[in-house]
Order: sequence, then structure tokens, then C-alpha cells
Amino acid sequence: MSADPAPAADCRLALVLGLDISSSVDRAEDALQRGGVASALLDERVQEAFFASGLPVALAVFEWSGRYNQEVLMDWRLIHDQSDLAVAAETISNSRRSYAEFPTAMGDALRFAAQMLNRSPRCLAQTIDIAGDGESNEGEGPQQVYQDAAFDAITVNGLVVANAADFQTPARLTQFYREEVLHGHGSFMIVAEGFNDYARAMRDKLERELAVTVVGALP
Repeated sequence: MSADPAPAADCRLALVLGLDISSSVDRAEDALQRGGVASALLDERVQEAFFASGLPVALAVFEWSGRYNQEVLMDWRLIHDQSDLAVAAETISNSRRSYAEFPTAMGDALRFAAQMLNRSPRCLAQTIDIAGDGESNEGEGPQQVYQDAAFDAITVNGLVVANAADFQTPARLTQFYREEVLHGHGSFMIVAEGFNDYARAMRDKLERELAVTVVGALP
């Protein structure tokens, strides 16, 4: 007797974006971050990348800071057309941060993102996109949580916000992301030169992320 065929995928990529709202991110920087995500989702090149395949992308967004401070800003949404991206952009643009006084618990943020992926639509690939302006300084670090088998099939990319936190040198922060945060096949990071550069960095990252998926993940 032959085995039953595997169920068809609902999407080519489940992509969850994590926004840093730790205490080093002030109100103006947070507004630039949310506006940057919204702007990137409406960018013509990014939209072309979203729709480069017949299979849609599943998108979700959350914010994170301390060990117990993660909140979903937009739950899973299959992006079929430009109107879906417009709704996603409006949702993020109109969102308000939940916390402002907690440290940077990146390991807990990554676990939260993995749990979100565990209930995402069935996709050919899974990616966590973690943005931040500082190193993890509370709870487990990224390399500790990556020992969990849940991360075996997950790619983690980074958006590094350099020159934003007074205590963090750009060289040390990029080294931290390169050595501790990036995870999985084809993982990469994009550097934003401060939160004023966030929109450009997010556009470049999404365009590259989605293009890689078109070439590498489809059967």
C-alpha cells in the first residue's frame, strides 16, 4: 500500500517580524520603526517580491522587550494581493507599543516567534525576522534557545539598528547578530544606520528575503 501524499502547502513562506520595544528605544524611534515597516510593505519592489510566486506569503508581526513582554501586533494573514498588504501596513502603522521600560530578552522573543510559527498556515519555509538596537541582556541568549528542536527548520534573519543605543557600538552589535542571532540556511542581516534608516533597511531586507524564497524553497 502506498503512503498517503503529503498535504499541499498553503503558502511558500511563513514570515514573522519582531519589533524591538526595549527601554533603549524611545517614543520617536518606535514611531520610525512602525512607520518603516508600514512603508516597506507598500513599496513597489517589496510588493513585486511578495507576489513573485503563485503561492502567497503568510505574515505576522509582534513586539518584544523583556522576558514576559511580547505582544502580537498582527496575527497570521495570508497575503494574496495588494489590499492584504495595505491592511497589514495600516495595522502596524496604527499599533501602539505595549511596554517601554523593560530590557532586551531576545531568547524569549525568539521562543515567542517560534510558538507563533507553530500555529501558522502550512508553508514551505519558516522565517523569523528579529530587529533590535542592542544585544540580549536578560534571560537565555539566542544560541541557547536554538538548541531546541523547534528551531531546526526555522531561519532567523536580523535587522540591526546601529548607532541608536548610546551603550552599543555598531561593530559589537553587528558581531553579536552575526555570531549569535543569525540561524539556519541562507540567514542574513541588514544594517540600518539608526532608526531614521529603518524603512530603507526593512525594504531591502524584505525584498531579499522574499526573492530568496522564490528561488530556493519552491518545489
